[in-house]
Amino acid sequence: MTERVGFIGLGIMGQGMARNLLKAGFPLTVWNRTSSKMQPLVEAGAKAGSSPADVAAHSDIVITCVSDTPDVEAVILGPDGVIEGAQPGSLVIDCSTISPTATRAMAEKLAERGVKMLDAPISGGSEGAAKGTLSIMVGGAAEDFERALPVFQAMGKQITHVGDNGAGQTVKLMNQILVVGNALAMCEAFLFGQASGVDLNKALEAVKAGAAGSWMLSFRGPQILARDWRPGFTIDLQQKDLRLVLEAADDQGVPVPATSLIFQFYRTLQAQGLGSEGNHALIKALEHLAGFEVSGS
Repeated sequence: MTERVGFIGLGIMGQGMARNLLKAGFPLTVWNRTSSKMQPLVEAGAKAGSSPADVAAHSDIVITCVSDTPDVEAVILGPDGVIEGAQPGSLVIDCSTISPTATRAMAEKLAERGVKMLDAPISGGSEGAAKGTLSIMVGGAAEDFERALPVFQAMGKQITHVGDNGAGQTVKLMNQILVVGNALAMCEAFLFGQASGVDLNKALEAVKAGAAGSWMLSFRGPQILARDWRPGFTIDLQQKDLRLVLEAADDQGVPVPATSLIFQFYRTLQAQGLGSEGNHALIKALEHLAGFEVSGS
């Protein structure tokens, strides 16, 4: 029997993920704080829920994909939250990127009601969400992971069970350290190449398939050279994730000097009102220091 799925949070990632669940044949109920974002999915065959609790009442598996820890806590534990509508034996999957500590606390609260939880943060940008090729790192019980696997397979390509509740969020924060580190290296390389007078489009083709290649370089490098700042992932969201990294690293007593520096670069861009631009606009902070801009034209 096909499980009924609920989806809460239809933003830049959630829209594509929910659409892929519909394409895979799951009966889908959706809810979003801005109700107009539900309309395209309703037109595609989803049902509109009136609240997170209502979505949970009509679902066997509920997926949340919202911005930050307080948002997840609100839609799961708050008034009219998932916990008020979820039946014992149902499963909550949180695909947001939030605090590992808060994740474990929510899993405990849900368990008191007989509701299971997986933390399953995602990586791959809006492109991966739309194409169903996301990387999904999952924390929680192995039997809950197995139950959720058909749902994950509708949304992602690389799906990995990484440990107990909270482990998914920890691995996602590792992912974000790597993402921004790659982004900074890309930006520095482009500035160096621009100053040296090479054709940056040809340089990008030369290096992206070798040892220097990365997802950021292949997907965001061309956007930088085209001066295209449309977000696959916004600076504001990236900065939220880096705040989580710095908090967790502080808790663990781990030095993360490069990540701390990149956090400060993004802060300067936020101060200029650029928080809604893509995270590859990191290069603008370095361009300001260098006194010139990078271009592939």
